[in-house]
Amino acid sequence: LTELNDAFDLIDSQSTGSLAAFVAEPILSSGGILELPQGYLAALQQKCRERGMLLILDEAQTGIGRTGDMFAFQRDGVTPDILTLSKTIGAGLPLSAVMTTAEIEEAAHDKGFLFYTTHVSDPLPAAVGVAVLDVVEEEKLVDRAQRLGEKLFEGLSRLKQRYECVGDVRGRGLLLGVEIVKDGKVPDHQLGATIAAEAFGRGLSMNIVK
Repeated sequence: LTELNDAFDLIDSQSTGSLAAFVAEPILSSGGILELPQGYLAALQQKCRERGMLLILDEAQTGIGRTGDMFAFQRDGVTPDILTLSKTIGAGLPLSAVMTTAEIEEAAHDKGFLFYTTHVSDPLPAAVGVAVLDVVEEEKLVDRAQRLGEKLFEGLSRLKQRYECVGDVRGRGLLLGVEIVKDGKVPDHQLGATIAAEAFGRGLSMNIVK
């Protein structure tokens, strides 16, 4: 909570007027699979409400079952004012979605705001999105991500016990990260690249974040 207050103090010191919204990821994905502490999202939502701000959550990488919940924010019992989705929901096609309440949509419409992109309401990606959601539900992929994520986490944690270069294993469900280090805690980018190249040669594609 102290860090959250400090963050808003810093924002206030560098801005004028009221703030419209706070945009966040429930899990900082490309930044290294960094989870928000328990209770952080709820405290953030309360801060937004006190200031008349919207809470916007980006679940492009965390949504659609990857964390063992349909959406990562569900663990915290928080419902955002606006939710953005992409990546998984399109199954390879360029599909994204913006979800919000009827109240916010009506307010935006009344003020003349038009949400429009080149492919808005394109039937092909929309059909793919519906099919993705059907498959996730029918094949119980959310539960599967939870079960397999636990097994994967256990296996990666065993590697951490065996190899000093594994500094940390973290994440939720099947959205997991392994921190590669040297000298205990210094990030080892070269070894990370070597591991990624070796894994790719064995048929496993993986992302290395520096």
